[in-house]
Parts: sequence; structure tokens; C-alpha cells
Amino acid sequence: MDFSKKILHWYEQNKRELPWRQTVDPYKIWLSEIMLQQTRVAQGLPYYEKFVAYFPTVFDMARATEEQVLKLWQGLGYYSRARNMHATAKTIVQEHGGEFPTTYEGLLKLKGVGDYTASAIASICFNEPQPVVDGNVYRVLSRYFGVDLPINSTEGVKYFKELAKKVMSLDNIRDYNQGIMEFGAIQCAPKKPYCLHCPLKESCVALAKNRVLELPIKLKKTTIKERNFNYLVFLDANGNTVLEQRKGKGIWQGLYQFPLLETNGSTTENELKAKALEHLPDKDKASVVRFNSEPIVHKLSHQHLKTTFWIVEGHFKMEGGIPWSKVEEFPVPVLIADFIKRFKNHYF
Repeated sequence: MDFSKKILHWYEQNKRELPWRQTVDPYKIWLSEIMLQQTRVAQGLPYYEKFVAYFPTVFDMARATEEQVLKLWQGLGYYSRARNMHATAKTIVQEHGGEFPTTYEGLLKLKGVGDYTASAIASICFNEPQPVVDGNVYRVLSRYFGVDLPINSTEGVKYFKELAKKVMSLDNIRDYNQGIMEFGAIQCAPKKPYCLHCPLKESCVALAKNRVLELPIKLKKTTIKERNFNYLVFLDANGNTVLEQRKGKGIWQGLYQFPLLETNGSTTENELKAKALEHLPDKDKASVVRFNSEPIVHKLSHQHLKTTFWIVEGHFKMEGGIPWSKVEEFPVPVLIADFIKRFKNHYF
């Protein structure tokens, strides 16, 4: 039995029952693939079910506002995926009459759809023989064939794509692609692979050479940047606060936050409090109190945010203030959402 047949046999015996496996609707497959990028199934599943409930079709998502989409996405991270998804829904409706392209090449033209996502949709929905290569597939192929090319190098990406094409099943590409991804997620797991009961163990190069935990190889990540975030949580005499929408191309584009002061490590607490009060017409009517005694470290892929929330409270009135009762209606980063819950329990 060759490689692809063993994968298909394993998948038939071990696949998880997941909602997107009960359909070949490209809208739902697209939705699941976008959500599960860099996300565990256990985390992504509730979001998938929530999106399908709110937006049963691509027409429903296209009619929504970006804020509505971001609010539903809140907590899943990588918010550019949500913005691209919303833009693509509009494109599908406005330029394709609500129908997804039926080929790999056509799907690649959609915003936010790269090689992996286009391959997955084309093979699962339209039976096009395109190999998928995600993190799970890289792991299976690098271990089984003993490949030590870095999976995030230009040479490695090209090599693994060609290798995946050579070993894929042409007879049942739909199940094979889902099967090899599932195999990597469950059987050939990152830290605790089940090598003893693996159907590929007899011919796995990494197992034979005791290199299972060494592979796959990745080039070192870029340097992590540390930033100091100070959020000013204004609370006026009427219980109103202020939220601002993040603009530009930085992190959390389109989400809302409390007014932010980014400082360097040498800024003292007194200096920061003075800067906070500069936002008010009458500084004598307000006090500034630190909410969290130690900075909350929020880790993103290329930066760590050392975050402190400052409560600015007093007998003043905020222009354009938002009643605290409405704060939870806005799409915010999970860092802010967690603070809102704690603050609500503490103050209200």
C-alpha cells in the first residue's frame, strides 16, 4: 500500500466529525479554511458555527458592515483575515453573482486567498487535483521523507509543494487532502506524535533516524519587539468613556481601543499621569489611578505589548463620550475585551 492509500485508509478510520466535512459548499469550506489558518480546530469551531448562524450565505456576509464582521471575529486574532474575508464576500457577490470561482487559478485571484486556501477549496469542492500544504502537511512530509529543508524558506516552500504533488491521490483528492491534514493534526502531532501505532512507521525516515522531534526545520523568527502600551480609560461624571478606532496598517486595524499612550521604558508614572490629564479641559477635577499593578504582557507574532490600563475618573464631561453600557458592542482586541470584563466586575 503506497503513501496516499495509507493516508486515505487512516482518514476513513480516524477522521473527526466536523461540520465543514458534511458539505462541499465553497462558501462554508472557504469560511472554515480562513478561520483555521494558524488556529486550532477546538478554538475555531465555535467561531465557524457563529459565522454560519449570522451569515448563512455569502450574500449575508457581503451585506454586513466590517464592524459586524470584526465583532464576531473578536478573540480569534489575525484580524486582517476577517477584513479580507469581508472584502472577498463583497467581491463574490458584486463580481461573480454570489458564485465562487471553480478553479485553483480563479480562487487565487480573491483577496486573502493564497496557495493553500485555493488548493483546499479547489480540491474539496471541485475535485481539482491540487495538493494542500499547511503546517500539518509540512510536518508529515518532512518526517516521513526525512527532508531537512526549512519549511519557511523559498527553496523549502517550492520543494514541499512539488513533493506534495508527487504523493497525492489523484483518485480521491478531496478525502486525501483532508486526510493528510488530519493525520498531521492527530497522528503525526508536533510534540507527541503516536509513532508506535503509526501506519507509516515502517518507512518513516525520521523515525528510523531518531529525528522525529527535530523535523520539520524552520528558520529562526524575526526579532521580537517590545512596546509599552498605556490605555487611558476615561470615566466622566455621567459614566461615559471614550473609544477610538485604530487606523492605518498596524496591528488591529479597524478595531476600537481606549485612547493610547505608547511610551518608552524611561517614562515615569508621574510623567504618564500628567500626559493623561492633558486630554481634559480641567485637570483638577480628575484623578489617574493604575488599574493593573504589573504590566500585562500581550504576545503577538512579532511583538510583545507590555500593557497598563489607567483609570481617569472625575467630575468632568467627555465630548463624544460613550455610555459604559455600550462599550461591549464595539469590536476590540482580546486584550481590551478581557480588561472590559474585569473592569465591569470591579466597578459596576
